[in-house]
Amino acid sequence: MWAPRAKSVRVRLTSGGEHELTRGDHGVFEAFAEEVTVGADYGFVIDDSDTMLPDPVSRFQPQGVHGPSRVVDPNTFPWTDREWRGVAMRDLVIYELHTGTFTGEGTFASVIPYLRELRRELGVTAIEIMPVAQFPGTRNWGYDGVDLYAVQNNYGGPDGLKQLVDAAHAEDLAVILDVVYNHVGPEGNYLPSYGPYFTEKYKTPWGPALNYDDAESDQVRRYVVDNALYWITEYHIDGLRLDAVHGIFDFSAKHLLQEIVEAVHEQAKRLDRHALVIAESDLNDPKLIRPIEAYGYGLDGQWSDDFHHAVHALLTGEKLGYYADFGAVEHLAASLREPFVYDGTFSPHRRRKHGGRSEGLPREKFVVATQNHDQVGNRASGDRLSTIVTAEQLRLGTALLLLSPYVPLIFMGEEYGETNPFLYFVSHGDPALVDAVRSGRKREFESFGWGESVPDPQAEETFRRSILDRGRAARPEHAAVFALYRDLLALRDEEPMLRPDGADVTVDERDGCITLLRTPRRGTQDAGALLAIFNCTDGARDVSLPDAKHGSWTLRLTTDAAGYGGVERGVWSVEGEPWSGDGAWRAEPGDEPLRLMVSEPAPKRAVSMPPWTAALYIRRSSQL
Repeated sequence: MWAPRAKSVRVRLTSGGEHELTRGDHGVFEAFAEEVTVGADYGFVIDDSDTMLPDPVSRFQPQGVHGPSRVVDPNTFPWTDREWRGVAMRDLVIYELHTGTFTGEGTFASVIPYLRELRRELGVTAIEIMPVAQFPGTRNWGYDGVDLYAVQNNYGGPDGLKQLVDAAHAEDLAVILDVVYNHVGPEGNYLPSYGPYFTEKYKTPWGPALNYDDAESDQVRRYVVDNALYWITEYHIDGLRLDAVHGIFDFSAKHLLQEIVEAVHEQAKRLDRHALVIAESDLNDPKLIRPIEAYGYGLDGQWSDDFHHAVHALLTGEKLGYYADFGAVEHLAASLREPFVYDGTFSPHRRRKHGGRSEGLPREKFVVATQNHDQVGNRASGDRLSTIVTAEQLRLGTALLLLSPYVPLIFMGEEYGETNPFLYFVSHGDPALVDAVRSGRKREFESFGWGESVPDPQAEETFRRSILDRGRAARPEHAAVFALYRDLLALRDEEPMLRPDGADVTVDERDGCITLLRTPRRGTQDAGALLAIFNCTDGARDVSLPDAKHGSWTLRLTTDAAGYGGVERGVWSVEGEPWSGDGAWRAEPGDEPLRLMVSEPAPKRAVSMPPWTAALYIRRSSQL
């Protein structure tokens, strides 16, 4: 036990008895309690206090954040994933879920029956689980976790998480875990009783900053780096999503992020597996993902919010808060061309220059979304995109996400157009803290004009309203949404050029329409081309197709198809040749997808694009 300022430390067993720990180097106390067995509950008592505190590296808190810790044997779980090696960044399609609201039961076990559908029917390749470190009460997003090593008790504890990971691997699904190293929640945070885990040098929006570069910070850094290794090793986690790394303050010569990356990659190599480290960042800073040898931190990926903001502001017309920086079609085109729209340019919202340039960085290192827990849940009413835009706009947003040149992330329920909100909820035990959370949420939304319409975060009803309503998925209008996600992901799997960095990408914008052309990389054998067209306006547009002298253009998919809930508004045409099918296709064993083959093309041809629609064309090489 690291307690550098303590004079004495004892370990107390709830079954009776205490053991005095001996102080060693650097304020580390230790002892061997021979009679303790698996399942024993214990805590630490410091100096003259009689209060028993949870273990900072407790694996399990069966009675919650204020209760004793429980001894867990990490080596008894019967893993069946010996052949599993993980998933590379370029092959990721991420599905973000919150364990407590993904099902009515709100447990790890209740997620398992849906894994096959997510992988086999929808087509995602990884689930990303919102934080599971023990938090106060039973209702929380997970970012108020205080016991970083303990798996949330009401979700299923350590074995429950291991069962979920093992089952996911059996379905060929990777598991990414959201971890929080920028702050620790306010209730049940006993770390200050042990040592200088926090510093007054820096402030975060969520509470005291962790001490990563001040006096006595070495053990704090180790506490976090070891935690990253813990999930990769004991739980077979395939990747870590680091929450809001712009709230991690460290001016050491080797940044904490680099230290985490090096440790995780080295451990993965020993385990003969892939292990990814992906950061959420508000900085638009390419340094996070630049290689270490190029003086970066070497992360495998980072979230890029500019894409989300560009899509959301354009489709909704919202201009409050950070959406003030977006809203024009050229912003959206810029986010498809380069992940950072603000790359050192002036941000009206921030009233300063923001970001750095991303040219030359692999596109597989950028994760984008049109919805996620933050962008939905941090709206006062938790309203999803499906409730604030038209069906046509929703389909366009889907195509923009899944045809973008980046790694896509889907938020649970998005794939069938869930309309239940995802609200912010807590179940704190401290009334003063509850009042502070309520008032803080109202202040947070004042810039968006939502301050007076914030649901009570503490109310159980707020949590209940956020649970997915899977019954909707069977309704025709929701099944049509699912069909579009399914078919776009099937296309992504079938066409290598739709993967990040699978092709050279050229983006153009004219008259409210964006064209995204993928062509084989230089020096590779010609394998045709892919052309995505996005009409981002409320009017029909005629768009010229590029010269297809090396082959014929084939219409593979249109979001306006009847199979996706589209309406018949005339016919699609290429070079005067009409096509009036539904545009939907699904790859079934032995089936050929629906195609439109056109005759030898003229140098320029036009396609008529209905409002708020996307279309994907393919050109096979004439040599194939």
